[in-house]
Amino acid sequence: MLDIRWIRENKEETEKRLASRHGGDEAKVDQLLQLDQKRRALLTEVEQLKSDRKAVSKEIGALIGQKKLEEAEAKKAATKEIGDRIAELDQQANQTTEEQQDILLTLPNLPHETVPAGVSETDNPEIRQWGEKVSHPFPPKTHVELCEQLGLIDFARGAKLAGSGFLLYTGWGARLERALIQFLLDLHTKEHGYTEVSPPFVVNPDCMTGVGQFPKFYDQAYAVQEGQDSSTLGKLYLIPTAEAPVANIHREELLREDQLPIYYCAYSPCFRAEAGAAGVGTRGMIRVHQFDKVEMIKIVPADQGYAELDAMVGNAEKVLQLLDLHYRVILLCTGDMGFASAKTFDIEVWAPGQGSFLEVSSCSNCEDYQSRRMNLRYKNKDGKNVFPHLLNGSGTALARLFVALIETHQQEDGSIRIPKPLQPYLGADIIPAP
Repeated sequence: MLDIRWIRENKEETEKRLASRHGGDEAKVDQLLQLDQKRRALLTEVEQLKSDRKAVSKEIGALIGQKKLEEAEAKKAATKEIGDRIAELDQQANQTTEEQQDILLTLPNLPHETVPAGVSETDNPEIRQWGEKVSHPFPPKTHVELCEQLGLIDFARGAKLAGSGFLLYTGWGARLERALIQFLLDLHTKEHGYTEVSPPFVVNPDCMTGVGQFPKFYDQAYAVQEGQDSSTLGKLYLIPTAEAPVANIHREELLREDQLPIYYCAYSPCFRAEAGAAGVGTRGMIRVHQFDKVEMIKIVPADQGYAELDAMVGNAEKVLQLLDLHYRVILLCTGDMGFASAKTFDIEVWAPGQGSFLEVSSCSNCEDYQSRRMNLRYKNKDGKNVFPHLLNGSGTALARLFVALIETHQQEDGSIRIPKPLQPYLGADIIPAP
């Protein structure tokens, strides 16, 4: 959530940076500031009336001491009128505060000054590439062909069980998925300094609001209902990513600066309804409603956010380097950034069977946007309460990593070569041809 005081003092800059996102949110700033002005005027009037009531109360005490009971009673009537007016103004102030808060929750984060201007993904500059595109001496198969020939995934039965966009991993496919998850967790905990956590796979709406999923992405969430009790619907939601529970671990807490930085990583399935989304079908793994991911979360001092972002991107890149996968790093432009992000790097891996790059990691610094929404603070060395920077990154996401791995390392005989760092987790150096 944006800082209303900063908006108040930097109205034109706020509108300019919101406009750079091309979402039309800059049009809300005038209404927001009108509500803010009204709220502050109401609170000022309330404070003045409270001061007046206090002064009258002292007069009543003096009058009673002087035995002027009739005058004292008249003053008491006046204090009641003041009290009634205070209650009325408090109600107006609370309503105005809620209206202001509702608007603030719909405003996206402001892009960092180093984020390039742009409208869509076509405007995203490439920062670097690693490795080379694999050159197969044969026409590479798609992951769908490989999965069906090797019995890695049963697309049809997955759809039969849960509908389109859900996968049934089988045999070597299930073992490979499990091996990748374990490999990712070990890499980030043993080499990159993250603490592993295993969060709930459902969260309350406050957690979804805290990370910026709500209210914007209600239509992409799976709401949970307990049995036939419809009154429970929407009290919990399946998580769209482990970011939702993990970033909220310290919500509404006041940390010490010496507790920072905090690094967490977590495995979770991710559930995204994406109502009306095109491309979700019974075959293929590129776009699905449920997928696995290992998520990285950092809670860091406000002056360290961008150095930590660079390090997080490096952590995600290491995954692809160890698996010998060609990739590129993209800096997202203002029009293509996520709602809560101030700056984002995407990592896209090459999938030869698709003939295209696939996003497998998105690493973002949200600055203090999320920590404000969840009221997470730390006390700095000067004794001041400060909102930390929150960072999140995929480290990395499956099923697209799975796709790139089997398409890149497929062999002419139909087998899949397993990169050496992954072999201990799979217990094999190859997935044999059928």
